[in-house]
Amino acid sequence: MDKSTLFEEVQYLGFNKSSFIVRTILALFCFSFYYWSDYKGLNVGSGNLFFIIGISIIAISLILIYVKHFKTSLRNGSVLLERLWTTRTVKIELSSIKSVTKEKYSRFLFNKSVFNLHSKGAIRFYTRGNDCAKLTDKDGLIYYIGSQRANELVQLIEKQLKTTNNN
Repeated sequence: MDKSTLFEEVQYLGFNKSSFIVRTILALFCFSFYYWSDYKGLNVGSGNLFFIIGISIIAISLILIYVKHFKTSLRNGSVLLERLWTTRTVKIELSSIKSVTKEKYSRFLFNKSVFNLHSKGAIRFYTRGNDCAKLTDKDGLIYYIGSQRANELVQLIEKQLKTTNNN
């Protein structure tokens, strides 16, 4: 983090609650079918296949813990949202922001990971957490930026908005 960066947060795919639970259920299904086929004395080769698939699912889950979904940073009067590999960086200029508030991201318990999802007049960025920074620009477009440190992000954006409005 350089001196001009006020806020930086990296979110990883492996920590998304809904994806983690789906992978865990699939692995448990594979292991239980492996146990059942071995316990019943069935001479079926698919039991071993399910064991290998269960181990593979766990290995993929461990690898996903280190795969970056996106990085949120606040620098030089803008919010930058950078994604893994080929996706373009989304740059939100603070000069076009009218208001910023901290809100609960969703009323649902499980949410999918999204990046730059345009839905219902809003643009969403989310990997994990319960809270988000809701930015409304002067044209009425709303940005929901999910964050583990939403309080800090909102406070820093408000501080930046005050300094840009005073100038």
